[in-house]
Amino acid sequence: MTDLYAVIGNPIAQSKSPFIHQSFAQQTGQDMDYVPILGEPGRFAEQIDDWRARGLRGLNITAPFKLDAFAYAADLSPEARKAGAVNCLTFGDKTARGDNFDGIGLVRDITVNLATEIRAKSVLLLGSGGATRGALAPFLQQQPQRLVVAHRSPEAAEALARIFPEAQRLAFKHYEALAPLEDAGFDLILNATSSSLHGAAPPVPPFVFGPNSLAYDLSYGKGLTPFLRLAQEAGTKRVVDGVGMLVEQAAEAFALWRGVRPDTAPLIEKLTIPLV
Repeated sequence: MTDLYAVIGNPIAQSKSPFIHQSFAQQTGQDMDYVPILGEPGRFAEQIDDWRARGLRGLNITAPFKLDAFAYAADLSPEARKAGAVNCLTFGDKTARGDNFDGIGLVRDITVNLATEIRAKSVLLLGSGGATRGALAPFLQQQPQRLVVAHRSPEAAEALARIFPEAQRLAFKHYEALAPLEDAGFDLILNATSSSLHGAAPPVPPFVFGPNSLAYDLSYGKGLTPFLRLAQEAGTKRVVDGVGMLVEQAAEAFALWRGVRPDTAPLIEKLTIPLV
């Protein structure tokens, strides 16, 4: 019998997850189907209960339902608990386990696919929302020399600081507090804000970029975003978008569900568009 998996979001038509997981299944010889679900706000639990009754074994979650999935899960991975959000649910007969693979997928894309060390490097994360919250624990596990979160919201930054009280390498700064002498030329600058979805750049000063920096936009499929253009104009030669993160977090879910890790490189190459 073919096993059933899905992704839920609203909107959902643009999701690459069905293509990615179907490609993984074909590559690894897995008998599974993977479908998109248009989520209805306020009805997450009801919808998922209905799909579980139809045999749903696993679910990927995208906006705006990651907090709903967190509340739905009876069991949470440490990463999901830290992130306060779930992007993968795995169902047993009477159980629902919640994981968050966003940060893990991001770190794997950077360290494996892009062959870039995080350990002992200086890292600047832009934004204090859900994407940053999901990335912080995996990034701190890599032991960067310094990790700065630039933010607009002191309240959100304070909430993050309370989640990671033990982190000695972690600092929070308002964008306007970034200083040329202290915050110039980070090794890795990541745009974890939603600015690229709106055709805008985060309010980050050019001096944070260096010629040997890696500028990484977590959004994907947008070409050369305003953030990446800002990095190029500041002299940064290495600019990438988040397509590798997208594929790697999907591979983490697939490996959990099916017990086999797919080869991500061919799919990343297929989904990558020129940054122009």
